[in-house]
Amino acid sequence: MQQSRTHRVAITEKARTVLRQLIECHGAVLFHHSGGWCDGSSPMCLPVREFRVGSADVLLGYLPWHTEFWMSAEQYEVWKHTHITVDVVSGRGSHFSLEAPENVRFLIRSRLLTDEEVATLPPPRTGADRMT
Repeated sequence: MQQSRTHRVAITEKARTVLRQLIECHGAVLFHHSGGWCDGSSPMCLPVREFRVGSADVLLGYLPWHTEFWMSAEQYEVWKHTHITVDVVSGRGSHFSLEAPENVRFLIRSRLLTDEEVATLPPPRTGADRMT
């Protein structure tokens, strides 16, 4: 029996709807979660053309419309055994993130991956892989 591939990141239907609206308005976007003081559990949604992924940033996976979800290397060390689901709630988050003017904010919900899921994960790609 072949094991199915585990994904590190997913999105709720509500967040998917907001993501689609943002792409229609701003073009291609990506998510980046740095865990810095200004964003907490909120990943920032940014135009692809306006954000430079760092060489140590880790690509967790893809959301609809080829939307990449990146995490800083430091955050990845904390979250590497975690499955993340992007959700959206009412209220303002980071004023840098594209959804802020809509009076909503993206946030992440998480659960630990099982040992079986971890065993099926491919090695993570980094921003350095993108540059080669």
